[in-house]
Amino acid sequence: MKKLIILFLGPIVIIGLGSCGLFRFNKGTYAPIEKQFSKVEIVTLLQDSLLNVRALEIDEKGRGMFATSRGEIGIIHSSGYLDSLMHEKSPLTAEVHTTWNYENYSINFRSLAITENDLFTMSIAKPALLFKNSSNSMSNLVYQENQPNVFYDSMEFWNDDEGIAIGDPTEDCMSIIITRDGGNSWTKLSCDDLPKAKEGEAAFAASDTNIAIVGDYTWVATGGKASRVLFSSDKGNTWEVYETPISQGLETTGIYSIDFYDEKNGFGIGGDYTKPADSSANKIRTQDGGKTWQLVAKNQSPGYRSCVQYMPNGKGNKLVAVGFNGVDYSNDSGGNWKHLSDEGFYTIRFLNDSVAYAAGKGRVSKLTFKE
Repeated sequence: MKKLIILFLGPIVIIGLGSCGLFRFNKGTYAPIEKQFSKVEIVTLLQDSLLNVRALEIDEKGRGMFATSRGEIGIIHSSGYLDSLMHEKSPLTAEVHTTWNYENYSINFRSLAITENDLFTMSIAKPALLFKNSSNSMSNLVYQENQPNVFYDSMEFWNDDEGIAIGDPTEDCMSIIITRDGGNSWTKLSCDDLPKAKEGEAAFAASDTNIAIVGDYTWVATGGKASRVLFSSDKGNTWEVYETPISQGLETTGIYSIDFYDEKNGFGIGGDYTKPADSSANKIRTQDGGKTWQLVAKNQSPGYRSCVQYMPNGKGNKLVAVGFNGVDYSNDSGGNWKHLSDEGFYTIRFLNDSVAYAAGKGRVSKLTFKE
């Protein structure tokens, strides 16, 4: 028989019922008490001293897919296996074997996106090369750009047909390319249709999280000597731009990563990777869809981080940030943070509300957050 425990704490009643967990009663309503994490368990899935991963996504089947600076692609299977797109399943300790080559160009993947049937990868610098990978064509080049200053940083899809990639300016605006036909063709937006870039404004290809999408809403984070947020409410047809108070003014400063929990609540993180301990102005939060941003956790750890993500089902309260100096967690929308690990990663994506895959220099890992 399950035990019923009732604690009376002033006007609040806490009730626990066996395995059903704890519930809080207040003002006539019951609500489950949310988990609060205090530690993280890290299991290395793949380790290679030459591995460098900044692009990582999880598909609807729970498979983690990643792309590397050497033009490699790999898959993490939630069943406990890792393989490449061209090989049979192999143990988690196996090396990644798939490497794309194109006309002897050096391929450095920093962007990756997944639709229902296809995987897209993009190489950063001249020439910018965007590949559509599917069962029918493993490396179909769908976009190439040869501008002298071309450098693409991040890519996302609104749905299976429509996607966006962003990069540094080649003219007087950020580079933005869009597909409306499932990634078969891409069109670069004219600077006449985009906000003008400020001097020294660009973006960082640090974790493939410069773009955040909620429904039709899209936010793009810039960085460098100017660090702002571009916003589109109609999947990239029209754009506005909003100022931010994050650290900026140098080529190495600004927003490195942005995420939105819903249409109103978003978070940006970065700083200056050359001064990783500086936390004076490296974390910003919005509650009005990006129109205004406020500095939070000023002069509090963490310092520089390359990726921030909301935890699923966390009501916009739970955030995890990673960087080469470790893993940090917040349960109050970024107002305060707890350092969970010194192990460094460049990027992270959540499989569910307590398990994530993370990747960086030398490894791909599974992270399990625990109370």
